[in-house]
Amino acid sequence: MSGELRSPVEEALENQPFGALQLRVVLLCALVQAFDGFDLGTIGMAAPSLSKAWGVAPQLFTTAFVMSSVGILVGALASGPLGDRFGRKPLLIISVAFIGVFSVMSAFAWSIPSITAMRFMTGLGIGGAMPVTVALTSDYSPINRRGTLIMLMFCGNTLGGFLGGQLVAQILPIYGWQSIFFAGGIPPLLLIPFLMIFLPESPRFLIVHRADAPATQDILRQLNVSAQAAASKMVDVAKGNPVAQLFTGGLALTTILVWIVFFANLLNMYLFSYWMPTVLTLSGLKPENAIFSASMFQLGGILSTALLGPMIDRFGAPRVLACSFASGVIFILTIGLYNLPAPVIMIPILGAGAAMIGSQLGANAMVAALYPARIRSTGVGWALGIGRLGGIAGPAIGGTLLAFGLPPKQIFLCACGPALIAACATVLLTMKAARNREIVVAAPQTRAA
Repeated sequence: MSGELRSPVEEALENQPFGALQLRVVLLCALVQAFDGFDLGTIGMAAPSLSKAWGVAPQLFTTAFVMSSVGILVGALASGPLGDRFGRKPLLIISVAFIGVFSVMSAFAWSIPSITAMRFMTGLGIGGAMPVTVALTSDYSPINRRGTLIMLMFCGNTLGGFLGGQLVAQILPIYGWQSIFFAGGIPPLLLIPFLMIFLPESPRFLIVHRADAPATQDILRQLNVSAQAAASKMVDVAKGNPVAQLFTGGLALTTILVWIVFFANLLNMYLFSYWMPTVLTLSGLKPENAIFSASMFQLGGILSTALLGPMIDRFGAPRVLACSFASGVIFILTIGLYNLPAPVIMIPILGAGAAMIGSQLGANAMVAALYPARIRSTGVGWALGIGRLGGIAGPAIGGTLLAFGLPPKQIFLCACGPALIAACATVLLTMKAARNREIVVAAPQTRAA
């Protein structure tokens, strides 16, 4: 990326000022992520109560967990290329509508097949929204602040999951399991008008398709892009097959390593997110107390950004994230091997959230920086999509281990392997980045010789 020549308009977009427009985009995308994060965990929070209400075994909800992840996989894989080709804003609004409508419909589910169908459709929206929010935040971020702003935007996801858990712990005993899905569906529907009015489209898309529109000219002025530069339309937008471009220009190995990282870590994240409330309930906690304790997983991800962000800025994302992924093994072993009492177990759950969710926030920002703007949404979308294969495997593994009769907390021990795999793949990304720097430095010397 650093070696690419940029046109004047690309140079202006990469070095845009940070002002009210950029802040508005980050906040709106963070709000979408907050609702995304809450809805991601609603089925896990509702499962213990649904198990009692419907008289079914907890492991039978594995299908609902898995199909929710399948929906997220399909949504993420489709939205990346579609956003790069046809615009990010309309795709984001459609995704948020899917989240809201099918979350509300989940409150009227009457069986495992019906809740499974609703969660699949909700997953389409969740998966569709994730890469688009990353791409839009990246489009409206100066290059020197991009990684930090993407991490902060993604904090909305973990904050939504954490605050949602606190809310559900209060309303569940009073209003029942249906309230979980109403709380997850109504706020996204209320957000849609604000997205339609206040969220801008990608500036590169606007320059190519609506350069003469007054609204576009106003946005470009706020980005310090001159009318003359914009008239050239020399911007980095998708041409041809954006998915194929993930494997050209020296990006093939990077793409494969990124997919390995996302697969391994999201396997662990979804294993913990979906099964933690049920495991804690099976271990003796009341459903509302189990949900409260499980929400420490999201809180760990939020708090970790205060440490990971500055460290990434100083030492580089791959190096810091490799250590962070590996640290998760300590907390996984503590949860799985020791029968800790209710208040104490929240500490390793907090640490596991920091190691998994916090690292994932950093990985999302890292990936956005690895790919050029024309395929950024595709790169992030496919990384998240491939990661959702891990998100499918994680809940399925958890359900299978429970069905085999393994003690509930010990199902999490299988997460040690993926944590180490994610750490090793990130180390290889560090080595590749160092090799690329050597090539860039050596090239001018070769030409001079």
